[in-house]
Amino acid sequence: MDRDSELFDLIGDLIMCHSPSGVEARIDAFLLQRLSELGIEAALDAAGNVVARIPGSGAGKLAITAHKDEIGASVSTVGDDGRLRLRALGSSFPWVYGEGIVDILGDNETIQGVLSFGSRHITRASPQYPQQETAPVKWSDVWVETKCSCDDIAKAGVRPGSRVLVARHRKAPYRLGDHIAGYTLDNKASVAVLIELAKRIRNPVSEICLVFSSMEEVGACGALYFTRNEPVDAIIALEIAPLSDEYDIVDGPDPVIYAQDGYGLYHEGLNGRIAAAAARAGVGLQRSVVHDFGSDASIVMRNGHAPRGACLAFPTQNTHGYEIARLAAIGNCVAVLDELCKGDLSQW
Repeated sequence: MDRDSELFDLIGDLIMCHSPSGVEARIDAFLLQRLSELGIEAALDAAGNVVARIPGSGAGKLAITAHKDEIGASVSTVGDDGRLRLRALGSSFPWVYGEGIVDILGDNETIQGVLSFGSRHITRASPQYPQQETAPVKWSDVWVETKCSCDDIAKAGVRPGSRVLVARHRKAPYRLGDHIAGYTLDNKASVAVLIELAKRIRNPVSEICLVFSSMEEVGACGALYFTRNEPVDAIIALEIAPLSDEYDIVDGPDPVIYAQDGYGLYHEGLNGRIAAAAARAGVGLQRSVVHDFGSDASIVMRNGHAPRGACLAFPTQNTHGYEIARLAAIGNCVAVLDELCKGDLSQW
């Protein structure tokens, strides 16, 4: 099996682990088992981060994060007719998912329903009529049709706050030549990068903390907790890089580092170290400034929890939707970070 196929399969396994922000136990179990199989010490902290530690022989500590949570929706109200009204979980949009089966994660069991926008054969008398011509579909316009009684919904443990996601059978990724396509490449592909990196790092000079961070999509809660309680010399976030005409990013095998995003500047010196590591690894690197975007690293830096931060990303189409990314670009993130982790952080 070639490396791209192995990476595709790993990302697919991760995508199938539902992990909406704050309800991440399924992927936590997967990660703890996989890291244990690799012989790497890992544990859940109080904020729900899975933290893997690779001790160093010298000074310095580097945190590399990949958030394990995903966007979706949450239940706002349960109607007497069994319909669920929703609100956004993270920066999600209902039109991205379309009408179709969703999984509703109750406290006791997962039930299914249909994300519904209403009928099309209508006149201006129907409230959804503007969606066909002039208005975007918003969460306030849609509902989930469960065809369940209120008693059945209650028995499942579905309530306000229950998470709603695209059903698992709709989430399986698709191979498009040398690309992978599917929901939640942001950020399951980056989680795969951390796992692959964990296989490679051996006897680093500085301590490496691989942080599979929680609740990034709702404010980088996990990364902020980790860096508040455990000082690090630098933090690097693994992320997606949005392919759009407004950014100087191309769909190729070269990863991206950001100079700035919506939360502020990244550290120029750390970006230089990453660029040098990429050159040593024989990997090209793109540079960009993005706007409506933030990462664990930029949010941590903005809050003064780490002196240096950077974001390494892979070019991605349809971000926060049905995403498409080149497998080689994802794999090259592993190569760059592997080379970077060979250095002595105390000399940076």
